[in-house]
This record gives sequence, C-alpha cells and structure tokens, in this order.
Amino acid sequence: MTELAKVKAQFNKLYGDGTVSSFHAPGRVNLIGEHIDYNGGTVFPCALTLGTYGVARKRSDNLLRLASANIGGEPVAVSLDSIVYNKEYGWANYLLGVVVEFQKRGVPLSGLDVLIAGNVSSSAGLSSSASVELLMSVILNTMFDGKLSMVELVKLSQRAENQFVGVNCGIMDQFAVGMGKKDHAMLLNCATLEVQYIPIVLDKHRLVIGNTNSPRGLATSKYNERRAECEKAVELLHAKLDIKLLGDLTPEEFEANKQLITDETIRKRAQHVVYEIQRTKEAVEQLLRGNLEAFGNLMNDSHDSLANLYEVTGFVLDTMVALAREQTGVLGARMTGAGFGGCTVNLVEKEHVDTFIENVGRAYKEKTGITADFYIAGIGDGARQLD
Repeated sequence: MTELAKVKAQFNKLYGDGTVSSFHAPGRVNLIGEHIDYNGGTVFPCALTLGTYGVARKRSDNLLRLASANIGGEPVAVSLDSIVYNKEYGWANYLLGVVVEFQKRGVPLSGLDVLIAGNVSSSAGLSSSASVELLMSVILNTMFDGKLSMVELVKLSQRAENQFVGVNCGIMDQFAVGMGKKDHAMLLNCATLEVQYIPIVLDKHRLVIGNTNSPRGLATSKYNERRAECEKAVELLHAKLDIKLLGDLTPEEFEANKQLITDETIRKRAQHVVYEIQRTKEAVEQLLRGNLEAFGNLMNDSHDSLANLYEVTGFVLDTMVALAREQTGVLGARMTGAGFGGCTVNLVEKEHVDTFIENVGRAYKEKTGITADFYIAGIGDGARQLD
C-alpha cells in the first residue's frame, strides 16, 4: 500500500467512507544562502520529494475538523465563524491561519474534514510549517475555486504564519514549497521574488540531509534576535547609504562603510549577510559550470560564517558538520534552516553515501548521545493536487 493509500484509509477510519480529494506539499532544503530571505537577498532552495500529504472532504456545515496522522488524537474542531489562535491547537494553527487568510480574500468556504500526514519531521528544520500552510492553501483554493495563483498562495501562507501564528518568517520557505520544480533549485531574489530555475545534475553525487534530532529550542528566539540585529545594522548604515535592507549592499559598499556599525556583534551579523549573498550567486555560477567541488567549498564557507559571524549553529550542528567533512567523498557540508539543531545538508559522492551515513551516524552518537537520521534528498515539485 502506498503512503497516500494509507492516509486515505486512515481518513475513512476517522471520518467515515466517502469521496475524498488528496494533495501533497513538499518540504524544502536551502542549499546555500542562510538567514538571507528576511534581508532581501538571494537564496538557493529546492523542494524535496519528502513532504506532507493531505486528504480532505467537504462538509455541509461550518465545522472544520483537522487531524494529524503523525500526532494522533482527536481532530481539532473549530467553527468557521469563530477562528482564533489557540496555543492548545498546536500544529493546527498553521492551517487555521490559512483559512483566515482565505476568509479575508472573500472566498466562500464551508466546513471541511482534513487529515494530514508528513514524512518531514516538525523538528528537522526542513520547513514543515510552510509545507502544511501551502498544503492547506492548495486544498482550499482547489476545493472552493479560489482562483488564486501559486504566488498568491505563497504570499498568503507567509501572512498566515506572520500574522496568525506570530512567527515573523521571510518568504523563502513558502516560495520553495509552492513553486518547487522537479530536479531544479531556485535562485530566488527575496526582495523582488524574481526566480531562476537552475537544473541540479548530480549524476555521481547525492544530497544527503543529516537530521541532528536535537530540539531547536533557541531557533525562534535567536531568529527574532538576528532579525533585529540586521535591522539595526541597516539603521546605522542609513546615516550614509540609502538602503532599506542589507541585501541592497555589495561587499565593496559594506567594506567602505562598515565603520558606521560601531557594535562589533552587529557588524559581524551584517558581514555574514553581505558575503553570504555573494557566496550564493557564486555557488550557482559554479554549479552551472559543473564545478561541484567549488560549490562544495562555498557550502563549507557558508557554514563557517553562520558559526563564527552569525552564531546560529551550536554544538550538535557543528559536530555533525565537522564529522561530515572528515569523510571520504564529501565535497561540502553545512547547516540548513534556522539553526540550533535541525539539519545539515551534505554533498557526497554517490559511491560513498552508505559509508558516510554509517560513519557520521556512529561518531555523532558517540559525541552527542543522540541518534541522527539521514535522508537521501530527492528534488521534487511544489504543492499540488494529486487526485
């Protein structure tokens, strides 16, 4: 039985037999360009074949019933007439926020039974939140004829997370989940949403994601702190430069004006952002030339900058990356996501993948006491209806 067939069977057991519609939204991994999206720079994510399945059926009343096969328990039941954020709803708030955004757009909705099931861990940092947001967006847009474009659904999903859930995320995760394209990564300008699809040709190599399985307890607080530090850097630079975001700066402009940032910590944050944007552009150029070794070196530089200048890695990520770089056949290794736990992304020669997973997994357990998980990442399409 396929994974989707299992979810449909669970849906019928939970809600009763009947005709259903099914959907899928991927997770995402960012290959390089970390902590850049909210600074208006360029990032380089791709959608994964891993993600979230959703099965849904319309109801004749105004009741929403939302259930997760991963978490179990009784469905979260909410009337369309009285949706408010409730901490006790947990994961369901991400779906409810999307419903509220559709209501704001005037899309006429009725009640709905929904079951979601994901193979992206909510603690992995592979954007499970954006995955469920885009999943719900596509469900509502399809089943209630919302007539919204995918870019509109991407923006709507980001607003749901910003305004309803209260997480001040950038646009990258939702864009990658919604606009993904099989076997391609996206060079995305987060300020303009201009995107260039870049083929990912890895005949003799594989992308291996290492999940530290460490709770990302600091990720949200440090994320908000870094955003504030970057905004402070812009404020200080604005004394001389007409910029709105750090992404507006070239390295040359930064070097010529960095003395305006008198706080060393704030200066380090800005330095990471400016040079990470340059690394991202260079990495894409090297990838297009087929120079995977140079691409891997830039991945390494990215992680080192995130560790030393942006300070968002932490013990478990630094340990996993250091172990990865010791292995034969590894071209590059870096953290991906918000940091302080979550995942690494590694570029590994195909013939060494099994040994890489075995060696890194064993040594990581010895050093941290935590059992890691590894995924060989397939690059898939964006959020869509399946049937």
